[in-house]
Amino acid sequence: MELSMPPHDHRKGLRVGEPLAQARAALILIHGRGSSPEDIAALATRLPDEGVAFLAPAADGGVWYPQRFFAPLDRNEPGLLSALSVIGDLLAEVKTAGISHERVGLIGFSQGACLALETAA
Repeated sequence: MELSMPPHDHRKGLRVGEPLAQARAALILIHGRGSSPEDIAALATRLPDEGVAFLAPAADGGVWYPQRFFAPLDRNEPGLLSALSVIGDLLAEVKTAGISHERVGLIGFSQGACLALETAA
């Protein structure tokens, strides 16, 4: 049986810390499989937050893509492409807010870490 996922939506998720329009830096926090934005956003309480906007997108159903990251690409679509698009949309939003790429961080756990590394690469 082929698994498919609906596209993710970059407007869903959690934002904590400095409002993006006033922030001097931004961290995109990407949760892992079966987790939530609230779980990974808890990191914001452990990190310096003065002037930092924390953006934690939400995977539809708590899963960014259905299979392991190294599975054939077609087995992870449309989830994987949609997930990478969410991160790209957030990066574009951060850039539009006037935050340079040197002041943007990607942090992820499990599936979120794979997405962070793929985006950074």
